[in-house]
Amino acid sequence: MNDAVRKLSQAGRENAELHHREAPNNVEAEQALLGAILVNNDAYYRVSDFLKPIHFNEPLHRKIYELAGDTIRMGKIATTITLKTHLPSDGKVGDLTIPQYLARLAAEAVTIINAEDYGRAIYDLALRRSLINIGEDMVNIAYDAPLDMPPQTQIEDAERRLFELAETGRYDGGFQSFNDAVALAIDMAGQAFERDGSLSGISTGIHSLDGRMGGLQRSDLIVLAGRPGMGKTSLATNIAYNIAAAYEPEVQADGSFKAKNGGVVGFYSLEMSSEQLATRIISEQTEVSSSKIRRGDISEADFEKLVACSQMMQKVPLYIDQTGGISIAQLSARARRLKRQRGLDCLVVDYIQLMTGSGKSSDNRVQEITQITTGLKALGKELNVPIIALSQLSRQVESREDKRPQLSDLRESGSIEQDADVVLFVFREEYYVKNLEPRDEFDPKYEEWKMKFEAVKGTADVIIAKQRHGPTGTVKLAFQSEFTRFTDLADPSFTQYEH
Repeated sequence: MNDAVRKLSQAGRENAELHHREAPNNVEAEQALLGAILVNNDAYYRVSDFLKPIHFNEPLHRKIYELAGDTIRMGKIATTITLKTHLPSDGKVGDLTIPQYLARLAAEAVTIINAEDYGRAIYDLALRRSLINIGEDMVNIAYDAPLDMPPQTQIEDAERRLFELAETGRYDGGFQSFNDAVALAIDMAGQAFERDGSLSGISTGIHSLDGRMGGLQRSDLIVLAGRPGMGKTSLATNIAYNIAAAYEPEVQADGSFKAKNGGVVGFYSLEMSSEQLATRIISEQTEVSSSKIRRGDISEADFEKLVACSQMMQKVPLYIDQTGGISIAQLSARARRLKRQRGLDCLVVDYIQLMTGSGKSSDNRVQEITQITTGLKALGKELNVPIIALSQLSRQVESREDKRPQLSDLRESGSIEQDADVVLFVFREEYYVKNLEPRDEFDPKYEEWKMKFEAVKGTADVIIAKQRHGPTGTVKLAFQSEFTRFTDLADPSFTQYEH
């Protein structure tokens, strides 16, 4: 009995200690850093790029750091004398007044050499406190969840907050000075100079398309649209595989990897299964018809090609998610997870109309599509990757004599056209001309039809209907339907841009 009482009282003490645990902080590190800044303002520049006032645990220290930063940025000197006029003189820190406390900080300052180490310690402790807040919120919400918040939504919200915390240094928001923007632009130009093809963006692997677009630009939402049968999924698959196959990592100073050429690709296949997508890619790479692969109508030589191709493809950083009817919140959460675990340089979504919104606006499809496109644009900026989103076109194209698509043909078009940085239309005149074939080959119009069909056979137009960074126009490509492959036309006369 006594043992049971003793165990119970010990458990009670441990619970009390747990309950009164203090959030991780280091007042001495905060004091040492502030003292160093007050003695030598150069210490501020050693930490200001990553350390913000919010990272200080002590409210007074937060205020002092903020005042020191404002003063230094105005070109003035931040000292105990210049700062004390902006702080309440009657405030107390223990037995000291605030002016006396500032003087104590300066008197016990560490050298400027240690400033960055103390700054990192303060920053790391702030991250730990943020982790505790996220964890507490997760527990509290899970215990007392609102009726309109299913567990999956809470998981997605927690993932989003954790990703934002992990990427704080990169996505801290706020205004950016023009000098920083100029430096980034010059850096981008330098990377383009060193990259294969001298492109500012990621190469699609199709040179004539890269020549017009400069590659796929980071954070852009690229809408690739077309009527069924035009080959938009084939083009997206070709581009995705070309990027992944060209992936060439480069080690950064912090030990992380960055794509020098190509990149890691995430492919959301809402329409086709991963096996179907893989079959298309294998067909394209081996030049064995996908229909023959599915039927097993292949020779021994073809089979050896398939095996060799599959072994090569295992090394390609192309990741496929085949979840149907995925929501924009789920898609974003999974993309963040992929970037965190494997890296991510390009995202493909096939296609917009198969996605769902949050559920609240599902009764209004136009609002739901707006929510999806706005979410995709925001995700591209957050992850700093280009997003290729496929879209269907409305049937009004079929009712026109000229079947070439226009921006107004985008289904639920308003938000898609508005949010997209680039809009590409895939148009194969061969598809329409083939359907006009006269039934009788002795028909006087048959020869005329045959000449027209031969002129467009095996070609496709990629119409750049909108581009924020460059001109619009049309790029002619070759299309091999049996291998579902888009390539540059071999005849140089076809590579000229049409306007």
